[in-house]
Amino acid sequence: MKGNISHASTLIDSKELAIRSILVMADGTLEDFRDIVHPLALDRDSVDEPPAARGQGPEAFYATALWLRGIFADLRWDVDTVVAEGDLVAVHATMSGRQIAPFVSYGENAERVHVIPPTGKTFATTPTHWLRIADGKVIEHWANRDDMGTSMQLGWVPPSPVSIVRMVLALRRARRAARRSG
Repeated sequence: MKGNISHASTLIDSKELAIRSILVMADGTLEDFRDIVHPLALDRDSVDEPPAARGQGPEAFYATALWLRGIFADLRWDVDTVVAEGDLVAVHATMSGRQIAPFVSYGENAERVHVIPPTGKTFATTPTHWLRIADGKVIEHWANRDDMGTSMQLGWVPPSPVSIVRMVLALRRARRAARRSG
């Protein structure tokens, strides 16, 4: 019986850690990320994110949070369901916010490939986050997101002729700014 209690306690701890790792994206500090993210942690969804978010460890996860916070005001996650088995935890949540800045996605070489100007619109979609836990910290993350739902709610799709022109102009401005800064 003792083994089952210990295993149940570990699953509860893993669930609490996973929930915290999702909620900290909205307002956590780098220190908060250091408390819960393993130094070797990898975010499998960072391939389209800024270069700082593509590394490993708390700093990369924090860079993703800062990127999202810069794009979306009132950013939040409301946790709906959490399931844990072994070292794997799934968190189904509702993510919401309002787009206040350009949404920039990055290519393989960290070049800006898409820029969507701010619409001021709000969204609420339900991603599921998958987290692997090691040594009491998050060591791996990936998500199943509703990018189409988010895009439709923010007015990104279907693109109107005016929004296409705005995207092209925003991409040009972003690329010029990148050349000037670096």
